[in-house]
Amino acid sequence: MGDPGVRSYRTVFISDIHLGTKGCQAELLLDFIRHIECETLYLVGDIVDGWKLRSGWHWPQAHNDVVQKILRMARKGVKVIYVPGNHDEGVRDFVGVHFGGVIVARDAIHETADGKRFLVVHGDEFDGVVQHARWLAFVGDYAYRVLIAANTLFNRVRRRLGFGYWSFSAFLKTRVKNALQFVENFEAAVADEARRRGVDGVICGHIHKAEMRDIDGIAYINDGDWVESCSALVEHSDGRLEILEWAKLRSWSAIDHKGRRPEPFLEPLAEPAAA
Repeated sequence: MGDPGVRSYRTVFISDIHLGTKGCQAELLLDFIRHIECETLYLVGDIVDGWKLRSGWHWPQAHNDVVQKILRMARKGVKVIYVPGNHDEGVRDFVGVHFGGVIVARDAIHETADGKRFLVVHGDEFDGVVQHARWLAFVGDYAYRVLIAANTLFNRVRRRLGFGYWSFSAFLKTRVKNALQFVENFEAAVADEARRRGVDGVICGHIHKAEMRDIDGIAYINDGDWVESCSALVEHSDGRLEILEWAKLRSWSAIDHKGRRPEPFLEPLAEPAAA
């Protein structure tokens, strides 16, 4: 509590970390975890990338540190709920099991402090490619990892020049018509499921696009990812929900590849604006 940058939240939602891949922004995530306190932490799928680890092992110390930090949070009394995704689908075989204080669930219903109920689900169930053309999903995943690797090299140059993080794949999602249509179809399908379940909204991940909007009376919230946007969804003590883009809130350029941070990086963050 001595660090003026530490913030307290009722609930934190993170997804699509993709530990085990070179594109994972583990250092930024570690910094985020160091600067938050919460009562409940939801891991909303694709935490470990089993697809990538089956084809080649990549597990630097920072990835191990993320796992250890989360387990330490659970040991200290934080309620950690793990909702697996398609990249860590093997964990779905352990629904209902507790691992070191981490609860594995197929999905969950979260009630905010102001009484709203949200379906928490990764979202791959509503992705037609993942469900009906699995081979194409693997091909797309490989192409995506190549794009992220190129983007990582590009951002190393930007960082040395003093510029902030920029995501090429996120840029494409907002410019390419087919990508936009896929995102819109996904969002509508997830919102329909929340409506069918009789809840106020849905909190999901999967498509690596942080978003918070209304879809025909259903609150659609995507907490983003820790490959591109480096974002999380947080619930304040009064139930207010907010998306934090950590790479923008913190001095991304001040973090080197070993996760070291100079002193200015620890300056307190500005208080979030009122809703």
